[in-house]
Amino acid sequence: MSTTAHPRLRSPAHRLLGGSLLLGATITVAACGSSATTPSGSGSSPSPGGAGSAGSSSSPAVTISARSVPGVGTVLVDGHGQTLYLLTSEKGGRITCTASNGCTKVWPEITLPADTTAAKAGSGAESALLGTVKGASGSMEVTYNGWPLYTFTGDSGPGMAHGQGLTTFGGTWYVLNTSGDPVTSSRAVQPSSTPSSTGGYGY
Repeated sequence: MSTTAHPRLRSPAHRLLGGSLLLGATITVAACGSSATTPSGSGSSPSPGGAGSAGSSSSPAVTISARSVPGVGTVLVDGHGQTLYLLTSEKGGRITCTASNGCTKVWPEITLPADTTAAKAGSGAESALLGTVKGASGSMEVTYNGWPLYTFTGDSGPGMAHGQGLTTFGGTWYVLNTSGDPVTSSRAVQPSSTPSSTGGYGY
C-alpha cells in the first residue's frame, strides 16, 4: 500500500515543477521576442526622415544666371539658358500676364516649386535682386529687381531673344541686364515663322 501511494504523492510536485519550467520558458521566449522587435522599430524610424530628405533634395532649384545673347548683349537667362523677359506693364510686381488672358501660354512665367522659397543666383546674377511675387494662380513667381520673369515660346532654344521689343498684353517685352533693368537699346531679329503651338505670338 505504501509503495503505490508514494508515486501519487510525488505526482503533484512533479507537475508543479514542470509547470514552473514551462512558465519560465514562456517568459524567456516573450522577453526574447520583445527585444527582437525593438531594433526593427528603431531601425524603421529613420526611413521616413531619409525619404523626406531625398524628396526635398531632388526638387530642381530655379537658377537665374547671365549670358551673352546675340543682338541684346549679356542678359538674364534661366537654368536651361532660355532668355528671360519682363513686361513693362508689370512694373513694381503688378501681375498682368495671366493664364486667364492667355498670356502665360505664350510667355510662361518662372515659378518656384512648392517646397522652395527662393530662386538661386547663378553666374552673373545678383542674389540680392532676386525675389518673389504671388501670381494670379496662387503660385510664387520669381522676380528680379522687382520684375516678374518670363520666357518666350518663340525662342526655340538658348541664345535667342525673338521676344525682345514685342508689344502685347498691355505692355512691351524686354530682356533684362544683370542690374535688373530692361534692355531697350537693341532688338533681335524676329523669326520668319510663328510657333505652331500658339499660331502666333499673342499680339
